[in-house]
Amino acid sequence: MIASGASPVLPKIPGINARGVYTLSTLQSGIAIRAAVDHTPPRQAVLIGGGYIGLEMAENLILRGTQVTLVEKTPQVMNTLDPDMAGLLAEEIRKAGVTLYLEESLQGFELQGDEIRTVVTDRRTLPADLVIMGLGVRPNAGLAREAGIPVGETGGVKVNEGMETGMPGVWAAGNCTESLHLVSRRPVTIALGTIANKQGRVAGINIAGGQAVFPGVVGTAMVKVFDWEVARTGLQEREAEEAGLPFRSVKIEARTRAGYYPGAGKIHVKIVFNPENGRLLGGQIVGQEGAGKRIDVLATALHAGMTVEEMINLDLGYSPPFSPAWDPILIACRQAAGQV
Repeated sequence: MIASGASPVLPKIPGINARGVYTLSTLQSGIAIRAAVDHTPPRQAVLIGGGYIGLEMAENLILRGTQVTLVEKTPQVMNTLDPDMAGLLAEEIRKAGVTLYLEESLQGFELQGDEIRTVVTDRRTLPADLVIMGLGVRPNAGLAREAGIPVGETGGVKVNEGMETGMPGVWAAGNCTESLHLVSRRPVTIALGTIANKQGRVAGINIAGGQAVFPGVVGTAMVKVFDWEVARTGLQEREAEEAGLPFRSVKIEARTRAGYYPGAGKIHVKIVFNPENGRLLGGQIVGQEGAGKRIDVLATALHAGMTVEEMINLDLGYSPPFSPAWDPILIACRQAAGQV
């Protein structure tokens, strides 16, 4: 059984191993960062990468009273979202006090002794006494590759539905493997504990002589950033285009609760769908409390292969503290169905 996980992506630049430069991918690395922050509270932190790790750490460091700068080399944070949805999130991050620099690349570090002092990008030099690298992870497939076990184009170990590798009697599960995306029908590597746990269960059953199947994933993920909840599932527009699928999208703004009920917050829902047959391809949600978990409706619909027309009549729960009479998901589906 190969369950070697994934490792943080780190650029090969001088100073990457300096004191004060951290990655966050394991429980122990989290403990190390917490201990450092508790021992010597940082005044200025620079976060490299605008994905899940960067955004979550931005919130927590702001709450600790640290000046936070986030540097992202692409034009948007959260590249798992479409640019218009990511733009909504970037606006809120800035409002919360984070200095955000987009389309800016890390070039190196300046040290005092062996301790970090500044972060150098292709545009500026940023003072820092804490740096957290959040550039993603890559599968730890080296052991499998050396053993002659097939590794896929994504860099993850290739497995079948039973999590068995191309070498009989050898299974693999978790972040070191690739999965089948149920919408694009392409192999993907998605490093999430939800997927790893399901794969481990299937592998364990089959190793013990049972029969279990892991059919694939739709890429559902969510994160809380300050007062905002962000979630996505299925394909974003770019991924649909890369998969060669015809697509359109609709985006709506609604409220998380009945408008007259106290605490009703904003929710933005975007749906990507096939205009030829109405099949749901993906969805994204950015909103306040109560927004994020609505992504599960879309994820379930993707697993079921539903069309936006079929989704309009889903019997979703309603009560003013939880939803308007027309749930925002259904409002988006109505708009999408009108374009099929």
